[in-house]
Amino acid sequence: MDAYDCIRTKLDVRDFDSKPVPTDLKLKVLEAARLTQSGINKQHWRFILIQTPNGLKRLAEDSTTGPWIANANFAVMILTNPKYGFHLIDAGRAVQDMQLTAWNYGVASCVFTGVKDAELRRDFAIPKDLTPSITVGFGYPARKLLGKKKRQPLTEIAYLERFGNPLEPNQVK
Repeated sequence: MDAYDCIRTKLDVRDFDSKPVPTDLKLKVLEAARLTQSGINKQHWRFILIQTPNGLKRLAEDSTTGPWIANANFAVMILTNPKYGFHLIDAGRAVQDMQLTAWNYGVASCVFTGVKDAELRRDFAIPKDLTPSITVGFGYPARKLLGKKKRQPLTEIAYLERFGNPLEPNQVK
């Protein structure tokens, strides 16, 4: 799939089919994260692949916003080092690359950040110097998706040269 089409059609999905995601695709998703650029090339992030039903259930229980993840085929938790001021940007970049890679192969995903920190650290052996920044659940969508997004028009959210100066497509050279 074309990269722009991936971005244009990717939707968040929290309802997954029971069809298993192949091992090679899970590894591609993790490779996409590994290959992502990071601030000053620190590559400080670490990734935990969670794929067993028990692990996904624990992950759901340790979440305040992601109980749906118990029904995902697999999840990836991104740990970052908060000593780097850009650590959350790096986590977001890795997540975006993982999600677009998965979507390219028809695998849907969704993120959550709300966690019970102490429980998550205990259950997944997270070191003190790393922060569980974001978690993504993956799986084939339970129903056919149309890929239609409700987004504000570009003319309402983008400006030309300075904030408040409307951007009209015919002004872009």
